[in-house]
Amino acid sequence: MHQDTGSVKPPGRAGCAPARASSYKTARIEANTMPVMPPNEQALVFDCEGNSLIGVLIGASLPAGRGVLIVVGGLQYRAGSHRQFTLLARHLAEHGVPTLRFDHRGMGDSDGEARTFERVGEDSRCAIDRFFASVPGMKEVVIWGLCDAASAALFYAHRDVRVSGLILLNPWLRTSAGVARAHLRHYYLRRLLHGSLWRKVARGEFNFRDAMGALGRFVIEAMGRSRSLGTIDGSSASEAPLPDRMEEGLRNFHGRVLFILSGNDLTSQEFERVVETSRGWRKLLEDKRITRYRLPEANHTFARRDWRDQVARWTEAWIKTG
Repeated sequence: MHQDTGSVKPPGRAGCAPARASSYKTARIEANTMPVMPPNEQALVFDCEGNSLIGVLIGASLPAGRGVLIVVGGLQYRAGSHRQFTLLARHLAEHGVPTLRFDHRGMGDSDGEARTFERVGEDSRCAIDRFFASVPGMKEVVIWGLCDAASAALFYAHRDVRVSGLILLNPWLRTSAGVARAHLRHYYLRRLLHGSLWRKVARGEFNFRDAMGALGRFVIEAMGRSRSLGTIDGSSASEAPLPDRMEEGLRNFHGRVLFILSGNDLTSQEFERVVETSRGWRKLLEDKRITRYRLPEANHTFARRDWRDQVARWTEAWIKTG
């Protein structure tokens, strides 16, 4: 079984999928110095359609009516990038909020076949069932998700009356046109202002043919019809564009929602672009039940400690004020 307090699967380019293991070194830890699970954490094994899922619950004895389910996205498992999910769960429990984090089927230590975020609704339902059974005083649950886990939460929440809120970080709503527009807006425009580019041009080292070819492809893609890139690996589960399906999920959910966005992240930039250009999304986000926070310098997985701590503080405060 994975050690939650040890190393986690390293994040890839988007922070949702792991990079090749060969590019990472394994740290050696003496056996008698290995951190252990805190006494108020407990490992859970629960069934989901005949498969055994593994979770870690913290704060089961807390007198709280509201708990947090951390849903994992991409090719991650319950510890999260930089142990973010482990640290967040412990922070919330220290402040009176029971929290469960778990591995979907086929991920981490859980059994079964791996599946895309559009097919993990039953996993979330089984986790919530076990969460309520393990915390008798709990009345409602908030789902916390990063990247495509945020998208999965939007698809699921309106179908479960026990879910009273959503905390969505850098939601994944990627389309081919959205990728192209984000590149044009956030890469090419900035590149024109870099002195290194013009020094290359002056030295005759700039490949105009390749650059113009790439730029042309992005322009054509950006002007075209949005093809849904429904999952991080590029497969699609529906003909409808992903932003439209996520908008429908948000419209059908009537609880509170907190969005936390990174400024230095292509996924977040794509989300903000969709909001800017969609009347439906803009109207939904104007609702008083929606709260939005933004960390301008943060990357996709909030890798720095101060970013991660800020996310934890926002999460805790929002949960307690509802």
